[in-house]
Amino acid sequence: MGNSNMNRRKFLTAGAVASSAMALGTVTTASSCQADPKSLRDKKSISTVSLRTLGAGQHAVEVSAIGLGCMGMSYHRSFVPDQKAMISVIREGFDLGLNFFDTAEAYGPFANESLVGEALKPIRKDIILATKFGFKEGKPQAGLDSRPERIRQVVDESLKRLQTDYIDLLYQHRLDPAVPVEDVAGTVKDLIAEGKVKHFGMSETDFSLAKDGLAQIRRAHAIQPITAIQSEYSTMTRQPENEVLALCEELKIGFVPYSPLSRGLITGYINERTKYISTNDNRPTLPRYQPQAIIANWPMLDLLKTFGDQRGLSIAQVALAWLLAQKPFIVPIPGTTKLAHLQENLWAANYEFTDEELKRLTADLSAITIQGDRFG
Repeated sequence: MGNSNMNRRKFLTAGAVASSAMALGTVTTASSCQADPKSLRDKKSISTVSLRTLGAGQHAVEVSAIGLGCMGMSYHRSFVPDQKAMISVIREGFDLGLNFFDTAEAYGPFANESLVGEALKPIRKDIILATKFGFKEGKPQAGLDSRPERIRQVVDESLKRLQTDYIDLLYQHRLDPAVPVEDVAGTVKDLIAEGKVKHFGMSETDFSLAKDGLAQIRRAHAIQPITAIQSEYSTMTRQPENEVLALCEELKIGFVPYSPLSRGLITGYINERTKYISTNDNRPTLPRYQPQAIIANWPMLDLLKTFGDQRGLSIAQVALAWLLAQKPFIVPIPGTTKLAHLQENLWAANYEFTDEELKRLTADLSAITIQGDRFG
């Protein structure tokens, strides 16, 4: 038992406390969006989620080991759920120990920031809030725009939608070849000096493929130290392992994987028969989410399931625990619209691999060739 892979006591304690809280009405329900703000601020977290640090020194921020990507609550994931229910999920996530929430002006556009701002208003001082700038009119299809005046405009508008007077972590959503990265970092540095922003981040689908992507990180970091890099990373998308993670380690920058469950694919929750609403979902256009590719890639899910079945873990929990085990400065932000899945994701942080387990699982994952690009 001393070599047990799961910290069983920690796992069961969290479950027992959560169950007890539900029985006593401590965990908020959908009606919690009408709850007294002061009671939410004063409420203790009912479950302990381990913490991690993004960045270093005065540019460091402590966050829960797993955050919440809020995009899918209002954008790009087919159905748009009831917003009162989503406010409840966000606040219940805080009750479970989650303190790191991610949004962007582009999600909607604007709708997601408004949702997140309303949900987090009662607990604003107790959480870390991240948002992003970088597109014309907040619309990715309209093109990139990271001009200093646009950054300032976005921040002022985001602050209003988020119902706050500061942003904890402000990302450039995508590199803009028309604007020197020094100008971007310098503008954020000024916003930090003004108190509107606390920390600077950069986001990209794959920095190693972007033109001079790694060099741009270095140049920006020299102007305003970067707290976190956000990029897609999962058991199916491992490009950051090429060079980006090493650079983050060198410069002491945190790394935040978005789509750590590959837009729901690494859960078994979607399959080759899944139907999407194309007007609010990008997955129908992505090669990896075509029926033939999903079937071809299913061996990875089988592998994760087999590992999890022996240890009481779901496919998603194995995938998230594997990410956390790669580097101590990694903080995934899986998205969900369901409280049960949110709790499941958070519990993944309690799993501790043995060295041999991690080595074997990583080798088995590496032996699988993923079919279909994640983007067209």
